[in-house]
Amino acid sequence: MKREDKLLQRIEQGDIHAADELIKMFYPDILRYCLWHAPNRSLAEDAAQETFLKVIRCFDRYTHKGKFKAFLYRIAANTCIDMQRKNQHADISLEESGIDPAYSDPAFESVRSDLTLRQLVKCLPAQLQEIVLLRYGQDLTLREIADVLHLPLGTVQSRQRAALKKLKTELDWKGGL
Repeated sequence: MKREDKLLQRIEQGDIHAADELIKMFYPDILRYCLWHAPNRSLAEDAAQETFLKVIRCFDRYTHKGKFKAFLYRIAANTCIDMQRKNQHADISLEESGIDPAYSDPAFESVRSDLTLRQLVKCLPAQLQEIVLLRYGQDLTLREIADVLHLPLGTVQSRQRAALKKLKTELDWKGGL
């Protein structure tokens, strides 16, 4: 039994500490996901916190079938969509972000690569962007992405191929990055 399954079982039995552990376990990934969709860190943190509040509020209606991660990301996706509707902001470019390419701190490099990926996928339609961000930004499996987006696995696979083909064409046209 995975740690996640044990924690969910303890939460069902009313263990509040298990809920705290579950949040600590998934918070960094959900925050990172929200950072993809938010115009700034503050709104991303708000979206991540709101995601976990929603999970806790509706936990009694959740039936664990081994797909908690997909359930969590679906709530995060809906929360980010709601946030975007409320706060229509333009994405910042890599140049506008003030990132100094010579800076080499590993944590900073992670943020820089996230911003680079975000800029790369901007040329894709929204449905393809989401698949690329979940697959390469969040490292979800294709099956998990299918669960998050409520799509058949074959659709996710074909959209991923289409997205990668479009990105390759775009990079070839621009001469690479």
